[in-house]
Amino acid sequence: MDCRSGCGACCIAPSITSPIPGMSNGKPAGERCLHLSVEFLCALFGKPERPAVCSQFKAAEDVCGVNQAEAIRLIGWWEKMTSVA
Repeated sequence: MDCRSGCGACCIAPSITSPIPGMSNGKPAGERCLHLSVEFLCALFGKPERPAVCSQFKAAEDVCGVNQAEAIRLIGWWEKMTSVA
């Protein structure tokens, strides 16, 4: 599956525990990354400072669903199922 341009769910729904430029402690699940543009595009895409976890994410239908709303719901579900609480 190809990533849907302008979706940005992977920049909102999951937590990111590694440092991100401007977010030294990463970001909590459900919080928009400060590098996500108003067009829902990553401002760090293709840059060396982009976190490895972001670069390694691969879009897949079971994670991204058929639209942004479903992607946020599914990624949020995966976040809850895999988080250490």
